[in-house]
Amino acid sequence: MALPEQLEAVFIDVGGPIYPDETFVDAVTHALDDIRAEQGQPPADRQQVRAVYDRIRREQNGSFRTALATEVLGDKVLRGELHARTEPYWRHPAGSMYRDVLPLLRTLHGRVRVGVLANQEASVIEALRRDGLGELIDVWGVSAVVGHEKPSRELFDWSLAEAGTSADRAVHIGNRLDNDVRPAKALGLSTVWVLRGDAPDAPTAQQRAEADLVVDNLDGLADRLLGARQ
Repeated sequence: MALPEQLEAVFIDVGGPIYPDETFVDAVTHALDDIRAEQGQPPADRQQVRAVYDRIRREQNGSFRTALATEVLGDKVLRGELHARTEPYWRHPAGSMYRDVLPLLRTLHGRVRVGVLANQEASVIEALRRDGLGELIDVWGVSAVVGHEKPSRELFDWSLAEAGTSADRAVHIGNRLDNDVRPAKALGLSTVWVLRGDAPDAPTAQQRAEADLVVDNLDGLADRLLGARQ
């Protein structure tokens, strides 16, 4: 699928495209340590945690927290507890937003509907507003607020409805194949894969072929998206 000529909406993930994913990794690790302390266990082995994270990044499949619950805590059922314990630690500090985000959204604003479409806690809305994105965002597709998580189609459907458009006139920008590119593509959205954060260090040719457009950063992306409809 090519980029839509009649582009009406652009959705963007938060972790990876807007803020570094390391804040999430740190938050999950703190939550992991809390649970292990209650079990009478020492803090999690950082090399093991990083190995799990890097494997998921490389394979582009699976939940980081589910894998940690299974492999580090020894019980997949504890994924829910790990999720709940992550929330207080998961914040995006001031000054951590990537420098190429504001230029992208400023160029898109007023030309298309702009939305965040992300698995994030509600606190991310305050961070985005703090960093000057509040007036540039039309649709707040935040999982903790909407009640649905990617890769399920419900969050995408909700965001499209809020934007008042259809999948064939929308683009989703994300940094994961399993949570962003694949579910968006399955619904008919065009896709942009940003190679940072949860994306693999060395994506394969097969992985690259899954997205309509693969970029290292957001520089010049607005012109490429808007140019497709001219």
